[in-house]
Amino acid sequence: MNTASKIYIAGHKGMVGSAILRKLKEEGYENLLFRDRKELNLIDKKQVDAFFRKEKPEYVFLAAAKVGGILANATSPADFIYENLVIQTNIIHQAYLQEIKKLLFLGSSCIYPRDALQPMKEEYFLTGPLEQTNEAYAIAKIAGIKMCQAYNRQYGTNFISVMPTNLYGQNDNFDPDTSHVLAALIRKFHEAKIFNKPSVEVWGSGRPRREFLHVDDLADACHFLMLSYNNDEIINIGTGIDISIIELAELIKDLFDYPGVIKFDQSKPDGVKQKLLDINKISGLGWKHKIDLVNGIRMTYEWYKSNAE
Repeated sequence: MNTASKIYIAGHKGMVGSAILRKLKEEGYENLLFRDRKELNLIDKKQVDAFFRKEKPEYVFLAAAKVGGILANATSPADFIYENLVIQTNIIHQAYLQEIKKLLFLGSSCIYPRDALQPMKEEYFLTGPLEQTNEAYAIAKIAGIKMCQAYNRQYGTNFISVMPTNLYGQNDNFDPDTSHVLAALIRKFHEAKIFNKPSVEVWGSGRPRREFLHVDDLADACHFLMLSYNNDEIINIGTGIDISIIELAELIKDLFDYPGVIKFDQSKPDGVKQKLLDINKISGLGWKHKIDLVNGIRMTYEWYKSNAE
């Protein structure tokens, strides 16, 4: 892949896709393809087929997906499994038919078993039951991974699958009903400070531990792997560092200079106790994250304040 290659970024308006688009532009890539939902509905097979036949991209970053936090996954599991299965199936199959040179599929750390040993190694994939709270989404992502591997074996394609940890950053979803934990906390603490609320409510006990990767670091890793990784097996992308939700809430409280108290609603689900990726594989290839959590939260908060509406 070089700066003149024709590259399609599926999902370029989402948090991950927009970060990949920014990264490629920064690196000087000049022949970038992207379409919004009005121009190309990725759930519509006929539209996807026509787009690939006409444009014939050489490389594809498959970042388009329906995503959300615990509440969204719990209330709309059918939407999560259907939309993700259809989107990735349409794109992966067309990538094969149009003989693209390489495709990168964005998976998720939720594909690992609920009770997997920590940190989670790539070989733990499909070795135990999934976490119930996001099972539908995880199964769709697992199907995408297996589809890439099946096409590689049967047709000799070069489709790679990457497993990012929990993401945050510019263009995140800050909706209180559908966001992930870090974005939800940024919004809650911001509004509590603005409206002088005496407390901020956090779901669950606060004891679960999570690893967070800034989306610009993910984009950097995806570009790195598109240039250097051609293995059929999945590869983790993370920081190798986790933090409890209690510690995360306290960190955001301090960064925002919020004077109130934090209350934990233990009637709400925690999800898995810990999600930390083993990053030895990608580290061995020479990649490492650059944005630490404190600076990443500051960057994300500045973006949020400028785009809160």
